[in-house]
Amino acid sequence: MTVKDMHYDFKKKLNKVDSQQNRNLLIPEIDWAINEAFELFVKWIAQPRTKSYLGFEMNQRSIDDIRTLVVDNQCSTVVNNIVTLPNDYWHFIKGSVNISKQNCSRVKAKFHLRQHDDDYENNSFYKSSFEWRSVNGVFFQNGIKLYDDSTFTNDEFCMSYIKKAPYIHNAEDFRTGTYKLPSGIILTGHQDCILPEHTHREIVDIAVLIVTGEIQASDYEIKLQKINFNQAK
Repeated sequence: MTVKDMHYDFKKKLNKVDSQQNRNLLIPEIDWAINEAFELFVKWIAQPRTKSYLGFEMNQRSIDDIRTLVVDNQCSTVVNNIVTLPNDYWHFIKGSVNISKQNCSRVKAKFHLRQHDDDYENNSFYKSSFEWRSVNGVFFQNGIKLYDDSTFTNDEFCMSYIKKAPYIHNAEDFRTGTYKLPSGIILTGHQDCILPEHTHREIVDIAVLIVTGEIQASDYEIKLQKINFNQAK
């Protein structure tokens, strides 16, 4: 579906195609709802916070749903044990670290994401180790901090992650042919959803549910049941 198709589908499901039900939404408002739905859809799959959702790579459908957002094994140089996150980084999937030690060849170590309050570096069983090919790390505001045991060097960090997607919009069909987001970004032309097409109707369903709840429409529960059904199948 193009973004124009998604707009038509949205209006139809909100009972706005050739009807007098509910108020007309402006194109920027529909775009905003679709992008909010897009983010929710990806988060449910990439890293759900509840046990009611399987999460990414737990089944083939989930893999297929967001495969176009997956960046695989992108490597970057480690500087002072700090890894700078890519500009398009969104959610972490997995990582590894290329490490080296004097008089030894560079080797690939497994990256272990730790909690900030864990005392892992003081534990001989869990601390970073060249011999065990293991490197601990934590996320902070601008990147990832890696640890070593002072006998080896973290040289390169390779990461697979979910990337940010361009803002879905249909600015060219707005009355001025352009509009500005609250952040100040000016949108022109159009941007289709980059997820596989089989996800588009479900994203529209979520967008319609969001708006239905905001305007307190009477059929909110029906639309919610449809989304729950799609997630369960």
